[in-house]
Amino acid sequence: MRDHADINAPIVEALYEEGLELADRVRAAFDLSGRIDAAAEDEDFARIALSCEALRCTTRMMHALAWLLNQRAYFNGEMSEFQLRRHGRLAKRQPDGDRQQLAALPVRIVTLVAETQRFYQRIERLDAAWRERFAMQPPAIERLRQRLEASLAAL
Repeated sequence: MRDHADINAPIVEALYEEGLELADRVRAAFDLSGRIDAAAEDEDFARIALSCEALRCTTRMMHALAWLLNQRAYFNGEMSEFQLRRHGRLAKRQPDGDRQQLAALPVRIVTLVAETQRFYQRIERLDAAWRERFAMQPPAIERLRQRLEASLAAL
């Protein structure tokens, strides 16, 4: 069993604030991103790449923020642990963008995309650690049977 910090209200609040700030930067970056640099060889390809990454980034951030909002509701007593376990799942990570498409985007956008990916991965690790507490362990009799079988096999 590995050691990890429990999720607590201050951690959730700090991540929520960080997530809001990052989501705002994503919105601002893609809101003003209708202008593609003239240096792009294929403007249509660059526009499609930009649209795809905008959708991926905003979806990624909204999933992370939704998870954090559920955690906040739990810590504020607005949701039971049972409700959180049942309805507070983090959405499965979506595939990363195509490298060729990312290469067509400005460096500041690519950097922001990577930042949102790292943020989401942090949330994934917290979610996995929290859910690990509820993983079903085999009943005691089954664990005893497994140990006996291992001991007999070693003879």
